[in-house]
Amino acid sequence: MERTHQRVLAMIMAGGKGERLMPLTEQRSKPAVPFAGTYRIVDFVLSNFLNSGILAMYVLVQYRSQSLIEHLRRAWRTGGPNRQTFITVVPPQMKGRGKWYEGTADAVYQNLNIIYDFAPNLVAVFGADHIYRMDLRQMIQFHLDREADVTVAALPVPIQSARGFGIIETDPEQVIIGFEEKPKSPKPMPGDSHKAFSSMGNYIFNVDTLMKTLELDAGSPGSHDFGRDVIPALIKSHRVLAYNFLDNVVPGVHPYEEWGYWRDVGTLEAYWEANMDILGETPIFDLRNVNWPIMSEASGEPIASLIRSHLDDTMIGQGSLIVDATIRRSVIGRNVKIGEGTEIEECVILDGTVVGPKARLRRVIADRFNLIPGGTQLGYGQTDTHMGSSHGKTGLIVLPRGHSYGGRAVPPMGNP
Repeated sequence: MERTHQRVLAMIMAGGKGERLMPLTEQRSKPAVPFAGTYRIVDFVLSNFLNSGILAMYVLVQYRSQSLIEHLRRAWRTGGPNRQTFITVVPPQMKGRGKWYEGTADAVYQNLNIIYDFAPNLVAVFGADHIYRMDLRQMIQFHLDREADVTVAALPVPIQSARGFGIIETDPEQVIIGFEEKPKSPKPMPGDSHKAFSSMGNYIFNVDTLMKTLELDAGSPGSHDFGRDVIPALIKSHRVLAYNFLDNVVPGVHPYEEWGYWRDVGTLEAYWEANMDILGETPIFDLRNVNWPIMSEASGEPIASLIRSHLDDTMIGQGSLIVDATIRRSVIGRNVKIGEGTEIEECVILDGTVVGPKARLRRVIADRFNLIPGGTQLGYGQTDTHMGSSHGKTGLIVLPRGHSYGGRAVPPMGNP
């Protein structure tokens, strides 16, 4: 069966609290966290759908959603009078049990009416908080060719690290026969005893299967979550297949990139590492892909100004002003000002931040609109605890949004 005959509706799960990303999620949800100096995390899944020609998307929001709503309003205005092309924000409707969304399955269940109204053949239920590229047309074609009721995107992971994931067990035909959350003894994938299939939390459903399953799940106790409840129940009665993400071919990917790059940036360390992954002449995840662009809000600022500065393996956002500074392996956002004699190494400095002269920063994540006084030293063994908190083995120091450390406040203008 050809994909062109299918009517596909996307349900994007964008309500995550992102508690492990605090303080970056103090005022925004995880999908709204800025990434790579230009984007928000949600831009990656939306770009994947748009590049795949799937133009009907509902974005389900919940926690601290205003920043995400404002970003979608400015960056993702689509549709107009065409009712088949839209990106629409859907807050909790308080249907059924009259509560907030209790899980990913409950979030879709509370919005069954909009699925009925659109009348799709297939529903793509995808998360909004991962960094990756994916051509969804290939997963959909796999789903149709194999006559699946449900298809789960699966990423092969080393067996020794599989204990931290939801692991899928399949037969040689990629039919799912078991699912375990963070198993002690992960089941290897067929044909490779050194790897296991990890669920990516992305699903393609036949619409009838989805509707009936969610009605049953809503009437049963549980967490009302696709990974914990719905998929394990479906494998007993339906044809549920695993789609190997490494089979997905995205145009424009370079030979030096990591094949099948996918990151859950759910911790500060993972977020920082993913920002580092985009840097250099041959990054393992290259954002300079004109054949599969990641789209975001258009910027009206001028190009960055670099004056008597030395930069290496660094990306600089529009409107930024760098004067007589040395910056190595860092991501600098938009409208950032960095003063004379400052040294910055392996940092993520987000929009609107001002770094005073002769500061030294190493492995610092500075959220938007910070004022870092001249002469500040962070990341060199003596953490100034009133400025930020240190995290993990990487020694990251994270500065919350809109703080002024010993100087005038930076106006926290605009969207969080």
